[in-house]
Amino acid sequence: MRIAFGLIRPDSGSIVIDGKPMVFTSPADAIGMGIGMVHQQFAMVPAMSVAENIALGGHGRYSFNRIAQRLDAVAKTTGLSVDPAASVATLSSADRQKLEIIRAFTHEARILILDEPTAVLVASDIRELFAQLKKFASHGGSVILITHKIEDALQHADIMTVLRRGRLATTASTHDSTRNSLLTAMLGVVVPDAGVDKPSRSIPSHQVISLKGITIRGLHGKRQIHNASAEVQAGEIVGVAALEGDAAGLLRVIAGRAITDSGQVSAPPVVGFVPENRQEDALAPFSLLENVALKDAGRRTGLIDWRKIRELTASIIHQFDVRGAQPSTPVPNLSGGNQQRFVLGRELENHPAVLVLENPTQGLDIAATTAIHARMRDARNRGTAIVFYSSDLDELAELSDRVLVIEGGAIQSVAPDRDRIGKLLLGMSRKQS
Repeated sequence: MRIAFGLIRPDSGSIVIDGKPMVFTSPADAIGMGIGMVHQQFAMVPAMSVAENIALGGHGRYSFNRIAQRLDAVAKTTGLSVDPAASVATLSSADRQKLEIIRAFTHEARILILDEPTAVLVASDIRELFAQLKKFASHGGSVILITHKIEDALQHADIMTVLRRGRLATTASTHDSTRNSLLTAMLGVVVPDAGVDKPSRSIPSHQVISLKGITIRGLHGKRQIHNASAEVQAGEIVGVAALEGDAAGLLRVIAGRAITDSGQVSAPPVVGFVPENRQEDALAPFSLLENVALKDAGRRTGLIDWRKIRELTASIIHQFDVRGAQPSTPVPNLSGGNQQRFVLGRELENHPAVLVLENPTQGLDIAATTAIHARMRDARNRGTAIVFYSSDLDELAELSDRVLVIEGGAIQSVAPDRDRIGKLLLGMSRKQS
């Protein structure tokens, strides 16, 4: 799709639009032909405002009022809105994703390419997005939806195309496709449905995290958690369910990356941490070797043993199946799934007592997701306490031993039942589990 958007030159083959061969030297050529692309990794300038980012790639003199009016028109037709004056750096991941989608609509594209557009959206925004995409298609537009969520594809797409290892695995109409047929095409083998049998788990042994009467505020002073308590045992996976943005404070307090307004927090001094935005918060655009060397740099002294670091990097690459990589490989050369496997491997290599993960499988394909889940379970069974947030309730129910639900500033521990979690998030049930 990057070739179709003019970001990459093809080594061979052709791009044909309306029966005419095209040569794109840049995204500007593609935009001129009515192609818009929403990238999985955000393609915005954080230091600029929403309106300024919308203006990039346009023509004529910049006018905040004109762009604000355009954003208002898009909001009225799509239900997706972002403050035009807000700095992109202050936006949550969900709002940045909305902005990417809104920008494509403001450029009046007739062919929309969307790369995992629902990865960080809540259910209401996802419904609005697909409703608008169907409306767009019904008026003559074309939508290419890249997604690893098979249910979304089966529900909304007309035609399915599966690529595996760079080759076309299958193309079929949705009516002729099933979950199992798509899984077989994606993985090359028939796999059982996920979640039928939960893998065995270790028995929690002792408390490693204690939160007593904590209060946490998020962006703009909004109180996410008020006077709440919870604990986590060694050898268990604890999922965290929350509305968009409400879990970040809790996870980062546990990981030692943030502090509470009040209350007591007891956790190990060193906690493994896999943030949601791996490009900005977990990785530098250097080699894998250098990224391993940077871990815990603030706590180390003396000279770096590069031979040891190289051996450790090679071990992480091998053990966590970071494909097509070697220690000297630059991080930007890896796919999202391989980047995530590498970050997880780096955080697990010293067997931490606690591992905190934010949306660990966001935007990953089924094979990568399965691998990440397996590594999390292995770490739990070795005694690591794992705390993870996921915007996917099915993932929380499948992977967690229990779930902490954040709603109305309170934290409630419940069994990993999807319906129960969903009702609590919506404030429909406040009874103790």
